[in-house]
Amino acid sequence: MQRGKFISFEGSEGCGKSTQIRRFVDWLRGTGREVLVTREPGGTAAGEKIRHLLQHDSDGEGLTPESELLLFAASRAQLVREVILPALDRGVWVVADRFLDSTTIYQGVGRGLDREAVQRINAFAVGAALPDLTFLLDLDAATGHARAVAASGDQHDRMESQPLAFFEKVRRGYLELAAAEPSRIAVIDAGQGIEEVFDDLVRTFEARFTATTA
Repeated sequence: MQRGKFISFEGSEGCGKSTQIRRFVDWLRGTGREVLVTREPGGTAAGEKIRHLLQHDSDGEGLTPESELLLFAASRAQLVREVILPALDRGVWVVADRFLDSTTIYQGVGRGLDREAVQRINAFAVGAALPDLTFLLDLDAATGHARAVAASGDQHDRMESQPLAFFEKVRRGYLELAAAEPSRIAVIDAGQGIEEVFDDLVRTFEARFTATTA
C-alpha cells in the first residue's frame, strides 16, 4: 500500500483558511482519495481539552508564552501519534488545519520565544511527521484581523484578541519561513476572491503531485 500524503494549511486569522480547507478537501475526495482532516490544537480527546484551555477557558488567560508553546506541542505530539501517522500508514491523505509552522510563527515570532528552542520542541513533538506540502494563505494583517473579529462576534479567542502589531509580525514571519522553505511551502494570495484562491490551490497541488501518487 502506498503511504498517504500530508498537506497542511497555514495563515493568520481571517485569511479564509477554513473556507478553503472545506473546498479543497471536497475536491480532493472527488478525485477518489481517502482524506482525513485534522485541526490544531485538538483532534484527539486530550488535544480538544488543551484547545479549550488555550482558546476559551478563563483559566488560560494567565498562561505564559512558554506554557502556551508546550501545550501546543503536547496537543500536536498526541495528534501525530494517535491520528496522523496511523492514517498516513493506511494510505490516507491527511489535511491539517495548522501544524508545526503555527508554533514556529505564533510562539517563536509573535511571542518572541527563542527560535532554536521552538524548533527543538517542534521536532520532538512531530517526529517523522512533516507535511509534504504546506499552503500558506497570505493576507495583509489589517484585513485578516478585521475579518476574524467580525466573524467571531463577541466570542474572541485569545489569539484574535491580540493587537494588530502582533498579526503584522506573524505575517512577516510566515513569509520569511516560506522564503526559507520554498520546496515545501507554497504561498497563496488570499486577497483574491474565493474562487481564485481555490483555483490557485488546485493548480499548485496538481503541479506538486502527479497522478502516480493518487
